[in-house]
Amino acid sequence: MEIRMLGSNESLPMELLLLADPSEQIVRDYLERGQCYVAELSEAVIAVYVLLPTRPNTVELVNIAVHEDHQSRGIGKQLVHHAIHNAKLQGYKTIEVGTGNSGIGQLALYQKCGFRMIGIDRDFFVRHYAEEIVENGIRCRDMVRLSQEL
Repeated sequence: MEIRMLGSNESLPMELLLLADPSEQIVRDYLERGQCYVAELSEAVIAVYVLLPTRPNTVELVNIAVHEDHQSRGIGKQLVHHAIHNAKLQGYKTIEVGTGNSGIGQLALYQKCGFRMIGIDRDFFVRHYAEEIVENGIRCRDMVRLSQEL
């Protein structure tokens, strides 16, 4: 598997990006300011992540998704480590990530990769998404914020 930055002339892997964030408008908004990376296997894009500069010395991992056929194989963990490494190479001092309160697997992954919880944005998904999001039988309401010093 190779992980690389998506070229400016390449089409966006929107189907994958929407696995992690169901709002195409929100995804397009942060893609305009962020860097999109893709993971390829046999020349097929199977995973994606986006790094978004947010403040001086801080970058946020705003989208990480693995095609359903390739999940539960450690690819998500490889992407998170790649994002952390990229952030360090670019001179950032802090990397942040936010995920829904219902994303049990995501919360575990980020903590296994060294992120620590720093806060909760109550009702984030209620305020910013028209459609109700349910994951693991839990209504996704709150954004759990995590951070890691680089």
